[in-house]
Amino acid sequence: MRKIVIAGNWKMNKTVAESVQLATEVVTAARDVSKVVVAIAPTYLALAKVAEVVKGSNVKLAAQDVHWENQGAFTGKVSADMLKEIGVDFVIIGHSEQRSYFGETDETVNKKVKKVQSLDMTPIICIGETLAERKDGRLEGVLTMQVNGAYAGLSADQALRTVIAYEPVWAIGTGVTATDQEAQEAHAFVRGLLTKLYGDHVAQSISIQYGGSMKPENAAGLLAQKDIDGGLIGGAALKADSFLGIVTPGESLNK
Repeated sequence: MRKIVIAGNWKMNKTVAESVQLATEVVTAARDVSKVVVAIAPTYLALAKVAEVVKGSNVKLAAQDVHWENQGAFTGKVSADMLKEIGVDFVIIGHSEQRSYFGETDETVNKKVKKVQSLDMTPIICIGETLAERKDGRLEGVLTMQVNGAYAGLSADQALRTVIAYEPVWAIGTGVTATDQEAQEAHAFVRGLLTKLYGDHVAQSISIQYGGSMKPENAAGLLAQKDIDGGLIGGAALKADSFLGIVTPGESLNK
């Protein structure tokens, strides 16, 4: 049975003190959650302090990115062993903002995935098309390239230790959400790609999140879809009540 994974990506929001406060509120609100894997991803600066807050709770710690090298002259970057040391469980890799603004490629995504897995952390691999790509009929081509690139050289066992976040770029932070059907169709296509790479058992075991303006008002419909296994949440994760308003529908599902 696939796990429902709901991760809050706080992006470049919240000071360290504000992050500790929000993390404390999420831990308290999620204390009775048992079916959904709940994770929060504060900024690098707040990770260590938030790690102290979530320690011993059922809320997992996630990082927003990582570098693939162990150490070196990479100003502004953070290595996987640094994340591992403070207790990070998940690492978001290949987010559309990293791809759009900071030169992330399918090749660097693949390097990061392998590095993160080498230290027993779980990569959340982000994929998704722009509005222009969707309108031009390139949705399937873009997703195929991104999935094949991210999973290049990964064994079936390694693939089983990943999470995918399908995030249509045109729906991120815009308030526009893919319809339940649009999201399900894309998720089913991605699962089909995984089937081609690793077979049905592996494909059916990998959680695929939806990312793109998921909020309490639309979470239930999206999460009820056959191939949608959670969410990578942006704006709605910046308040504990709205974030838990997304977790709650997932908790009630029997997938």
